[in-house]
Amino acid sequence: MSVLVTGGAGYIGSHVVRLLQDQDADVVVVDDLSSGDAERIGDASLIELDLSSDGAQGTLEMVLEERNVEAVIHFAAQKQVGVSMERPMFYYRQNVGGMVNLLAAMETSGVQRLVFSSSAAVYGMPDVAMVTENTQCSPINPYGETKLIGEWMVSRAAAAWGLRAASLRYFNVAGAGWNDLGDPTAYNLVPIVFNALAGGQEPQVFGDDYPTPDGTCIRDYVHVLDLAAAHLSALEFTVDESAGHGVFNIGTGTGSSVLEVINAIAAATGKDIEPEITSRRGGDPAQLVANVAHARDVLGWSSRRGLGDMVDSAWKAFPAKP
Repeated sequence: MSVLVTGGAGYIGSHVVRLLQDQDADVVVVDDLSSGDAERIGDASLIELDLSSDGAQGTLEMVLEERNVEAVIHFAAQKQVGVSMERPMFYYRQNVGGMVNLLAAMETSGVQRLVFSSSAAVYGMPDVAMVTENTQCSPINPYGETKLIGEWMVSRAAAAWGLRAASLRYFNVAGAGWNDLGDPTAYNLVPIVFNALAGGQEPQVFGDDYPTPDGTCIRDYVHVLDLAAAHLSALEFTVDESAGHGVFNIGTGTGSSVLEVINAIAAATGKDIEPEITSRRGGDPAQLVANVAHARDVLGWSSRRGLGDMVDSAWKAFPAKP
C-alpha cells in the first residue's frame, strides 16, 4: 500500500510514518521542514514542499500519480494558537490554502481516501465538561477556524466526488513512542515544563482559581503512540466505499489538571517542582475532556496508555535533561 503523509516529518506525523513502515507500507512524506526534521522519517521518500505555495497542486498530482498513492494522511499545518491571533491571514493561507491544493490534487488524481488531522480547538469554549462530536463547534481563534473550515471542505468533497475520509479531533498530545521521536517543540504542557526545568526555572501555571478540584484547568491528554494508532484505524475506516466523512474525538475520556501533570513530571524526573502561579490566560475553558465512544464504536480504537506512560516516555526522549 502506498500512503502519502503530509507533515510526516513532524512530531505526530513521524510516529504515524513509523507505524506505517512497520506494516511495510510505501510511505511518501510531503513536508516543508519548517518545523519537521527529515531524520525522523527513516527511509521514507521526502518531497520538500509548502502545500499552500503556487504550483503545489501540480506537484502533488505528479507525486500521487507517479507513486500510485492509495490514501493520504494530512498533518501539514501551522498550529500555534497565539501566532494565529497575530497573523490570521497567514494561517488561513497556510492551513486552508494547503487543504485546497491537496483536495484538488486528490480529485484530479482519483485518490479517494483521506485522514485529516483536525483539533479539539474546533469546539472553542463549550459549556459542557465532556464534548461529543455533536457538541456545537465555535472556535475562538483562527487556528481552530482553519481546522473547522478544513472539515467543511472534506465534507463537501465527500458529497461532490466520493471522497472517503475521517477527521480526527485531537485533544492534548504527549509522550513519545520512541526515544528519537520526542516532541521537539515547546508548545505543549509537558515539553514546556521540561524546558523550564532544563533552564533552571519553575514552570508557570496560568490560574489556580478555576472551578476544578485543585483550581487548575483540566484537559484530556492522549499518548502520541495511541494517537498514531488511531490514524491507522481511521485509514482502515476509509476502505469502505460507503464511509463518507466521519468525525472522531481522539482522547482518553479522562481529564488531568495542570497540577496533576506537573506532579507526574516531578515523579518521572525525581525533581521537586514548585510552579509559579500567575493570572489566568484569556480563552482557557476550565475543563475540556473528550467523549471517545464514537471512535471506540466505529473505528474500534481506544487509548491504552495513561498519564504516567506519557510523562515517562516524554522524559526518556527529552534531549536536554538538566
